[in-house]
Amino acid sequence: MEKVLNQDEIDAMFRAALGRAGGSVQGAPSYKPCDFRQAGQIKRDQVRAISNLHEGFARNLTNALGAYLRVVFEVNLVSVEQLAFREFVQRIPDLSYLATFQMKPVGANAALNLEPSLVFPIIDLLLGGVGRMNEQERDITEIEEGIMEGVVRILCTELQTAWSSLGSVFEFEERLRPSQLQRMMPPGDKTLCLSFEIQMPESRGVMNVAFPAVASNALLRRLDMDGGYSRHRGPSTARECMMEHALEFPFDLALIMPPQRLPIRALAELEPESVLGFGHRSELPIEATVAGCSLYLAYPIRAGNLRAMKIKDMLPNSPEDGRHTPEAAS
Repeated sequence: MEKVLNQDEIDAMFRAALGRAGGSVQGAPSYKPCDFRQAGQIKRDQVRAISNLHEGFARNLTNALGAYLRVVFEVNLVSVEQLAFREFVQRIPDLSYLATFQMKPVGANAALNLEPSLVFPIIDLLLGGVGRMNEQERDITEIEEGIMEGVVRILCTELQTAWSSLGSVFEFEERLRPSQLQRMMPPGDKTLCLSFEIQMPESRGVMNVAFPAVASNALLRRLDMDGGYSRHRGPSTARECMMEHALEFPFDLALIMPPQRLPIRALAELEPESVLGFGHRSELPIEATVAGCSLYLAYPIRAGNLRAMKIKDMLPNSPEDGRHTPEAAS
């Protein structure tokens, strides 16, 4: 009578079989779980190109807002990150200033975040104060919101200048509450987050700008086309590029008679129409030098109405100094 196995016995047999198969295979590859959130991350050379672009934006904003506020105003780029939108939202305090601006013709909205330690000193300066921080924790009023709108418009103008390669136009849209910001885009969408440190005479703080992926990808494509960043090239590719550029380099080319040792008497007795022999037969080749290095043995000839040379042999390298000498040719 045949025995009928239950499910536990079948599972035990499969586990035993898998254990024997695993023990017989040596050097089997190891596998790691795939994290799809890491796909499409910006590369190091792309981060460098974006940083260079927005360091220029920071310098221009320093000058523009410094002149507008009439104080010492310094903006420095401190980080370039690619974050999920939910991570950007989680970093924003409840009472910080939030605004959005449209990016045309990309058709996307970007978000701006200013810490209260920057907002209230800026408002105080524009109202005639010295730029002190308000010690009371509160939200800004409608009047203060209108004052800040002028500052954000200056910031949009400088961003438009920085992104001029895309032909983008930045327009202030509206001020938002943190709860409204969450509806701006899906939480899992990637954003390019730029953080700037701003220093003022009486305070300092951080400004964050988040661009959606559609805008940052368009910027990276434009930087790639314009040579804003270069991808890693292998040694063979780099050598080919160097050789291609070297083909256009100009070099001095000359035919040089072999050196001769003559007594001073021979030079002192020289007169007009006198002939000085060099001891070199006319049917023998002479050296041709390129950039001062002897490379060829050649004959002086004429090509039409021009002087030219006919190459006979290439001179071997001299082991002493790496230069080409006629003695090495013999």
